[in-house]
Amino acid sequence: MSLVKNIAVVAHDNCKNELLDFVDCNHNILSRHNLVATGTTGGLVEKMIRERAAQKKDEGYDFKPVNRMKSGPLGGDQQLGAMISEGKIDVLIFFWDPMQPQPHDVDVKALLRLAVLYNIPTASNRSTAEFLISSPFFEGEFQRKETDFTDYTQRKL
Repeated sequence: MSLVKNIAVVAHDNCKNELLDFVDCNHNILSRHNLVATGTTGGLVEKMIRERAAQKKDEGYDFKPVNRMKSGPLGGDQQLGAMISEGKIDVLIFFWDPMQPQPHDVDVKALLRLAVLYNIPTASNRSTAEFLISSPFFEGEFQRKETDFTDYTQRKL
């Protein structure tokens, strides 16, 4: 991972306000990286950052556009999963709601599976996200151990 990381941010509906607060409270750290998000979450995050930047422009609150995918139920989770498998996502922050069934639950599970498979640092709640971004590894270059899938890709069928 390079110094500037590609950070995917996702939140289910009941968790969006918590994610927005997390991004706002940690903007000084997150603004040095690239944010990628599913559609609805990305729109809310970008709007919040744009508004804060306008309010606090004298305080160095920078605005950087969010790279938005489709909404999760419309394929955004799968787009992020593809980006993970292509090595284009370094960190996943996904505030998911354990109390609310999701119509695209299989996509959510697939996204989380790929994050584990490709050894992507992942936070599923505020406490874990705070620990992750406060790690000394977060602001520096980091060599993530990559899994060798040769045995799997060259298996005899």
